[in-house]
Amino acid sequence: MWRELEPIGRHPGSGGYRRFAWTGADAECRAWFEEQARARCLAHEVDRNGNQWAWFGDPAAGDAVVTGSHLDSVPDGGAFDGPLGVVSSFAAFDELRARGVEFAKPFAVVNFGDEEGARFGLACVGSRLTAGQLTVEQAHRLTDGDGITLPRAMEAAGYDPEAIGPDPERLGRIGAFVELHVEQGRALDLSGDRVGVASAIWPHGRWRFDFRGEANHAGTTRLVDRRDPMLSYAETVLAARREAELAGAVATFGKVAVEPNGVNAIPSLVRGWLDSRAAGQESLDAVVAGVEKAAREHADAHGIELDVVRESFTPVVEFDHALRDELARLLGRDRDPGLTVPVLGTGAGHDAGILSGSIPTAMLFVRNPTGVSHSPAEYAAEDDCLAGVTALADVLEGLVRR
Repeated sequence: MWRELEPIGRHPGSGGYRRFAWTGADAECRAWFEEQARARCLAHEVDRNGNQWAWFGDPAAGDAVVTGSHLDSVPDGGAFDGPLGVVSSFAAFDELRARGVEFAKPFAVVNFGDEEGARFGLACVGSRLTAGQLTVEQAHRLTDGDGITLPRAMEAAGYDPEAIGPDPERLGRIGAFVELHVEQGRALDLSGDRVGVASAIWPHGRWRFDFRGEANHAGTTRLVDRRDPMLSYAETVLAARREAELAGAVATFGKVAVEPNGVNAIPSLVRGWLDSRAAGQESLDAVVAGVEKAAREHADAHGIELDVVRESFTPVVEFDHALRDELARLLGRDRDPGLTVPVLGTGAGHDAGILSGSIPTAMLFVRNPTGVSHSPAEYAAEDDCLAGVTALADVLEGLVRR
């Protein structure tokens, strides 16, 4: 499975993946998912929001056990973020069949669409729509860098954008959702564990900072006469680092757009996007407030106009405690009374976090020896991936038999 999926959407120059929503690479990934479902005699289904499902048993029976993740990527992303969870889900199902497990509940593998938000700027679009956390009107206003709206992109890919929207009936059929994911950090590597259980997702969000100055000639305009928004932006980037260090959080300006974007032109507009995350809401609020305060001070000093817009926000997500404890029990004491399973938080968002407000969700993490993610250097060793499959199969066996 991994060899078949690995080349799809891989850029020959960077070695990273460009699997963006409703593009050709996305279509290839979807075709791969459908092939895996058909090969296992699982009923393939695409819901109203473009998410793919592979069902074993009757979904209408309710209390289904679902696992999976996503197949799309960030720009020049790694091979494991998302796909490891989908591949492992199919492999875990194979393991359950090999064990002769009798399924007392319906079971499904899911591929959620547009989890990374690389094309339209909003993460977890497929799961947000399903859970009603993104309205149809908001979704229809999403636009990519080329001015193509989400509805146009969906329609071009052969899907009906008029059908999107909340899907409470589908969620009502699910009793538990477990998402396996490569760890995006080094906690498991430092502890020496192959697999861990997620406790919570840090609160996080994205803020857009628009610095507006005055375009002018780079070679003839005196420094004292300039209203250069790049200076205010640069000082704000440094301020974000300082505020994050003070709060024990993280803050990143990872995307920037400049107008007119000429080498010999002073910019008229610098637009930067801040991503910030913290273990607690109070810390996150302090970071963002500190960054905005610094940005306004620097903007005022250089005669720059500043607008700050919160584009997305997700509060802290505590995974279902009963399900989390059940996973720890299935992976720990059921195997060895003296065995403990690490339980750790994460600063990364996931579909499981979006769905947690609607259904019981939990996550498993597989060790990442470098901690690198959202990069072509993202990596997990094969034996750790196989340990993840075994752990997921153990968890699913316990859940489908209950």
